[in-house]
Order: sequence, then structure tokens, then C-alpha cells
Amino acid sequence: MTWHCQTGTEAVVGRVRIVTDSSAQFLDPGVIDRYQIEIIPLTLRMSAQSYRDGIDINTETFFRTLARDRGPVQIVPPSPSTFAELYARLNRQTDQIVSIHLSRGLSDLWSNAKQATRTLLGRCEIEVIDSMTTSVGLAMLAEEAARAAANGASLDEIVHTVRGMVSRIYSVFYLESLEYLRYNALLTEAQVILGSMLDVKPLLTIEDGELIPIEKVRTPAQAIDRLVEFVIEFSDVERLVIVQHTPHPTEQTRLLLERLALEFPRHEFPVVQYNPSLGALIGPEAMGIIVCEALPSREEDT
Repeated sequence: MTWHCQTGTEAVVGRVRIVTDSSAQFLDPGVIDRYQIEIIPLTLRMSAQSYRDGIDINTETFFRTLARDRGPVQIVPPSPSTFAELYARLNRQTDQIVSIHLSRGLSDLWSNAKQATRTLLGRCEIEVIDSMTTSVGLAMLAEEAARAAANGASLDEIVHTVRGMVSRIYSVFYLESLEYLRYNALLTEAQVILGSMLDVKPLLTIEDGELIPIEKVRTPAQAIDRLVEFVIEFSDVERLVIVQHTPHPTEQTRLLLERLALEFPRHEFPVVQYNPSLGALIGPEAMGIIVCEALPSREEDT
């Protein structure tokens, strides 16, 4: 397996402005200011309250509330009018925008953004891209787009780069609880009850932009085996991030890191607490791996 490291450099903002939403989880939040990436907040409805993600509620408060109430969380996308207001404000600075968002298989956000572009027809060229992912994967796409824009890439070049990268991002998650699969209509109540009786835990992936169960395991050790197997399948990886529900490594995460270190002794693996929008989908007790597969090297192409 070959690993490619990317180094961040200070960059000016190009003509094309980049927009994403608060489901994007940046490992280095500094890139948001560095490249002036616009973040439009999602609304999270939980415990009969509505919170603007990243404004009214942070990750710590979200997980504390989720652990206390154990109820469903609804992701409410920004309205078309909210998107239109944002695009109109940016149009005072530029006439080209690339807007990259949470998978339309997980939210209506993409459709609302697309609808908003009609208000600026003829005045601003806006390309809305379905990331077909969320969280760290979405942030990877937004950062790549912003870096390209800062380096002077055209709107068409940025769109081509991002769409090519979408197909190289993969995710797999291990859930301790089946309840959030029921809340998000991935399992019926009867399936949840049966799964709990059999003491099985699901593995999920994002496929064609939708979160789907792919396998069941009975123990965390089996889950770690499957996660390691998932990584080994890639011959060439650009970035890999481990996500978990706590800010500090859990015992399961430490075991996963030990296994990955045995397979790839010269590499480090960032571990982050996943953000509220991902927590709304997979619940408060999960872990996973997000991979960006590297482009084939020129030697392999010839």
C-alpha cells in the first residue's frame, strides 16, 4: 500500500468561491478561513428543540443530549431561500460558485441548493455537486475544491476534480445500537428487536450516496477485523481517518489502531470524534473509517 501525504500551504482565494454545509468535518478547521470556504448550517431537531449545527449546538453538547435522551435526530436542510441569500451575498464578490453538499441520498439539501441557483440565472454560474458522502469525506472534497480555486483553477476544472474525487471516497461504520437504523428507516422495528435478541451489531457503508447495512457481527473484535479488512482492500490510499463517538480514543479504537499499526507500521492514523450530522445518522455509539483512495500513479498507467 502506498500512502500520499498532503501539506497545507497559505493560499489566496481564487475567483471561484466554494460553499459546503455543516455536515462537512474538517480535520484542520483552519482551512475554512484560509480558503474562505462558506459553511451553511444544517438544523438538527432533537428533544423537541431545533439547533443550528455549529451555531446553537456544538459536538460536546450534541452527544451529551443524545446520550441523555436516546431519541431520534432529524436533519433539516437549509431552505432554498436560505441558499439563495447566501449565493446572492457571494455574487457581490464573484460570478462563479461551486457548492458541494451532503449526499442527496441522506438529505434534501442538494435539491434545495439546486433550486436556489435559479434565482441567479444569467448573473452567477453556480454548480451544485452531490458529494455522495458526508462528514470527513465531504470536507475532503470541499478542501480540495478550495485549494484548486486558490491556485487559479477554473470552475469547470474544479468541478471535474471534485467529481473525480467523489468516486474515490469510501466509508464503513460499526454501530453498537440498532435503534438509529430504525430511526432512519434502514431497519424495521421487528428487525431491531430480532437483532437485539440475537445480539448482532451492524456494519454500514455509504453506497451510491445512501447509508446501507452490509454485514452483521456479534463482537467488537469481529468488527475490528472487518474494518482492518476494509482498509487492506485498498492498494493505494491518499487519506484515512478513523471516526468515533468520543473525543478520546476508546478501547475499541485503540485495538483498531494497534491492528492497523501492525499492517502499516510507518503510518499514523488520525482519530476524530464524529460530528453531529453523522451522529444523527449512526447514533451515539459508533466508530468507522473514511478512506480517500489515491489516483493511480503514472507508472501504473503506462
